[in-house]
Amino acid sequence: MTEMPQDHRPVKSVRVLLAEDQGMMRGALALLLGLEPDIEVVAQVAAGDEIVDAALRSRPDVALLDIELPGLSGLDAAAALREEVPDCRVLILTTFGRPGYLRRAMEAGAAGFLVKDGPVEDLATAIRRVLGGETVIDPALAAAALSAGPSPLTARERDALNASVDGATVADIAGKLHLSESTVRNYLSSAIGKTGTRNRMEAVRAARQQGWL
Repeated sequence: MTEMPQDHRPVKSVRVLLAEDQGMMRGALALLLGLEPDIEVVAQVAAGDEIVDAALRSRPDVALLDIELPGLSGLDAAAALREEVPDCRVLILTTFGRPGYLRRAMEAGAAGFLVKDGPVEDLATAIRRVLGGETVIDPALAAAALSAGPSPLTARERDALNASVDGATVADIAGKLHLSESTVRNYLSSAIGKTGTRNRMEAVRAARQQGWL
């Protein structure tokens, strides 16, 4: 009698949710992580606003999140997961190793932050470590974050800069943020000064390069 092949996966695998908007990267990560004997990818999403619902359905142990996602950033999704699925540990995996992103990720409750250029074996190890209660941070990025210091922008200044994209007028921004136009101008002027730039579009670019937005 022919024996059926046996699945040698441990009874208790680490359940992983994967959020990545690039289909090829998402598929490759899911495939490589699935080869690990103790890791099971239980959900895959391409947009940030799908993360919490997917986590509520699949109940992952670890959520592996990109930062740049449509709908909701990985950092905002991390904060939402902390509220909605507190047992799920969050590991940020991004192309953009920016010090400001690291600080914001930690503030959002992430347990780890890695850049995408590392081997999948290191990623698998990081998943196991964060599940075990450790905090895992790319060493070079940690050093850069310490030397860069915290973001000088207030929450309202960040809101004003974020609302400035796509050529929005001051009136547009004021309406979106439910503020007066003079208040918006003050926030933008302050943000421009803090970023050492000449106008709000330069301020947006500079803040993004630092990971402050």
